[in-house]
Parts: sequence; C-alpha cells; structure tokens
Amino acid sequence: MVARTAGPGVLTLLLAVCARLEQPAAEPGDGCGHMVTSQDSGTMTSKNYPGTYPNHTICEKKITVPEGKKLILRLGDVDIESQTCASASLLFTSSVEQYGPYCGSVTVPRNLLLNTSEVTVHFESGSHISGRGFLLTYASSDHPDLLTCLERGNHYLRTEFSKFCPPGCRDIAGDVFGNAVDGYRDTSLLCKAAIHAGVIADELGGRIHVLQHRGLSRYKGGLANGVLSRDGSLSGKRLLFTSSDCGGALSSDPWVQFQASSSWQGVSDTGQPALWSPGRARLQDQGPSWAAGDSSSHEQQQWLEIDLGEEKKITGIKTTGSTQPDFNFYVKSFVVSFRSSSRWRTYNGIMGHGEKVFQGNTNCQDPVQNNFIPPLTARYVRVLPRAWHQRAALKVELLGCHISKGDESTEWPGSSPDTGLSTEGEELPTGPNPTPKEEGPPAGAGLSVTTVATLLVLLGVLLLAAVGAFAAFRRLTPLTARMASPTCRPPHLSAGCPGWISEMRIGTPCSFPP
Repeated sequence: MVARTAGPGVLTLLLAVCARLEQPAAEPGDGCGHMVTSQDSGTMTSKNYPGTYPNHTICEKKITVPEGKKLILRLGDVDIESQTCASASLLFTSSVEQYGPYCGSVTVPRNLLLNTSEVTVHFESGSHISGRGFLLTYASSDHPDLLTCLERGNHYLRTEFSKFCPPGCRDIAGDVFGNAVDGYRDTSLLCKAAIHAGVIADELGGRIHVLQHRGLSRYKGGLANGVLSRDGSLSGKRLLFTSSDCGGALSSDPWVQFQASSSWQGVSDTGQPALWSPGRARLQDQGPSWAAGDSSSHEQQQWLEIDLGEEKKITGIKTTGSTQPDFNFYVKSFVVSFRSSSRWRTYNGIMGHGEKVFQGNTNCQDPVQNNFIPPLTARYVRVLPRAWHQRAALKVELLGCHISKGDESTEWPGSSPDTGLSTEGEELPTGPNPTPKEEGPPAGAGLSVTTVATLLVLLGVLLLAAVGAFAAFRRLTPLTARMASPTCRPPHLSAGCPGWISEMRIGTPCSFPP
C-alpha cells in the first residue's frame, strides 16, 4: 500500500523540480519596478506594483544618500506570498549589517534607521499566485519626517503639520480628490496631491506644509502637473497646502498681446467664416481659440507667444483646447520658451535634463494646469506644441505675480545656477524637434568683445613702452658706471661729484674721449 502511493508522489516531485529547472535564470534588476531617485531621497517598487509581482525574478539595487548621513527606509507596503522567506523575500544589506529577510509571515518594520549611507535592496521571487511585492521610500537622516507615497491626509489628526515627500509619488496608484484652490478631500494621497497642487516637483520631492480645514460637500477634480484628480463627495476635513502667494492671472490684462506662427482661416461654431487668430487665445474669452494654420505635419514649428508688457515672475500655465465641441482641437503636449531681451531660452524644469515636455489637454474643453518649478522670470513666453489632436489649438492663462526683490533669478535652492534653463538662439528653430543652440553670454553677463580687444591693445602698448625703457636704461648703465670709477675720473670733474654718480658701481675699466 505504501509503495503504491509513493510512486505518484515521487513523480510529482520530479516534475516540479524539472519545471523549476526549465525556468529562465533570473537577472538582477528584472524584478524591479518604478524607481525615481534624487540626491538624498527616492521611491522604489517591485515590478508591476501594485499588481502581482512576476515569478522567478530578482530585483537588486543599491541606494545611497550623501556620505556621512544615515539612511532612513520607510516600507509603505510589503506583500510577499512566501511564509518562510525561502522562495521569496525582501532583504537589505550593507557592508556591516543585514536587515531581513522579510516576507508574508515575518513582522515587517515600517521604519528602519540604518547606520550607513548605502544599502543594497534585494528582492527575489519564486513561484506564487498572488502578492503585490513592495513599495519603499528612503531619505537621508536630514528628513526624519519622511512620508511614503501611500499616506493620506486622514492619517493625521493635527490641523497643521509639515512633512517631507520623496520623489516619484506621481505615478503610484492611488486617488486624489479636489484641487489646489478649494482644497483636497482628506482621503487623498498626501504627496500625490502636493504634486497636483504644484507645491513640489515629482522629480525631486520636497517639504510640504498642510492645513486641515472643515470639509466640503463636493470636490472638483482636474488634470494638473501630470496628476488626474477626481471629483469627490462630502468629507469631514479637507487639505490645503501653503505656498507663496504668486499664482494670479497674468495674461488676462487688456495690454497683454498675443502673436502666433500662423492662424487657421476656418469657420465659427455658427458656420460663418472666422479667423482663429492669436487674439482669441485668452483663456477667459468666450468663443473659439487660436488655432495653427497648418497642423498637418511637424515640418514647420507652430507657436503661440504671449507678451506681458514687462517682466513678471511666472509660476504656472493653464491651457485649454478650442473649447468648441464641434471642433475637437487641442494640444496634447508642449514645451515652453521665454525671453526678456533678444535671446530665447528653453524651460528645462528642476532637474535640467533637456527641455521639459509638459502634459497638455486630453479634450478640447477642460483646463489643465502645469506649474513651473522653479518659476521663471520673463516678459515674453512661447508655447510650442509637440503633439495635438486634429489641429494645434490653445487658450492660455499664465500664472504668477510682479517681480519682488530676489525674484530676478530662477535658480532653485540646492541646485546649480543653470537649473531649469537652457539657452537658445535669437529665433526658435523651425524643425519638428528644435535643438537649443548656445550663443554668447547675455548682456551684462561678462565683458564684450570690443572691451576685451581694447584692453589687449592697451596692454600691448604698455608692454612695448616697458621694453623700450628697459633697453634705454641698459645703454645708460655702462657710461654712468665708468664715470663713477675713481681710476678713470675725467680731469674736468671735481672731486665732489654728484651723489647719483658716486652711488654707481665702481671699478669698471673705462676711457673717455679727449
């Protein structure tokens, strides 16, 4: 009886072993998912998070903070199916310590303060049916109030608090309800809502200051900074983020002028001939928007330009499409250039890694907001569509305020002076993907060519004069020395010769003419 039942069991075991051997070898890193890092903080997940992580994968990454700092790890979510950590686990190792392994049956600490500035994250999976894997955030010990991307406003009871958000929370699954003006439902993800509000950039993260007020009966959502906020229902509390008071409408003033590369000679919503001119691009105006004359190809770069009349501090931009349901035109993505004098500059964003491409509209009617982090200072702003639906069409509102002391620079704290900016030529290229062209330094940034040339000429003249004076001195020296010699004093010189002669070098053989 025992022998008869053992056969199938052994066969099943052999088949399982063979199946395991046939699995492709896991490569370090193929089990890693979403990861965004900055100098001293970051966010990291397993592959497919929050979906089920794949079978037989390895995720191995080294994370660091500045040397001399301690590393803070916050485990926002760990859901690993293995009960014994034999087939799947999450492990942290440094040169001197090991933390873990962690899996389904092991109590996972939510916070780890490591006595090191560098640690290796190792996640390995075997065969399983379910499990989200992991989500973690990290920061240096300068940020002990680090949040994970999953924390919500209703996790906190205080009416006012300040926390640090890591980079990379924008694309983590989770809901945001509301908007920056009216506030957010307290069930919203904190860091994701802060990105939507424009108080931090997803690429860098940063500190947020939150106020909790009495809730609203309804919350109005919308798309901003790449985050889609939803409409929300009644809640007991709402969240407001404190920020600098510099977000007023700039381009609605009557003296603000609009220009464009071209305009579409089309029809209005009543069927009458109409020019969709740049003068129609004010966001608050009724009727059709501006639309480009030729949107059939990218051979000619289209643009819409706003002249504010004077330099302003610009912190954001709102856009819509045509606003006409019968003309479903809108811009899906765009870049921004700006100038105050004659040189155009392309906006690069906070990391400065090439031109920043902003997410535009998803339909012709609903407004979309994007914030400039860091803000820019300019009089002229151009919006250059990169992708559009049917035809490039825009209504625009620039947000910002008058320049105050200290606003002359767009430099972001803790970054290089060039952060957020790149230099372009006098005129924007007309190709589909213009490459910024570097020109000479702007006026006032250094010495002009004429000034440098003048200084070089003066330096040359002074050098020639010095050489001539030195040569004359050398010719005079032998004569004065001979005159000073007592062995060859001319008979017509008295014994009391001038002091300048008596101080000359003596003893040099000499002769005088009769």
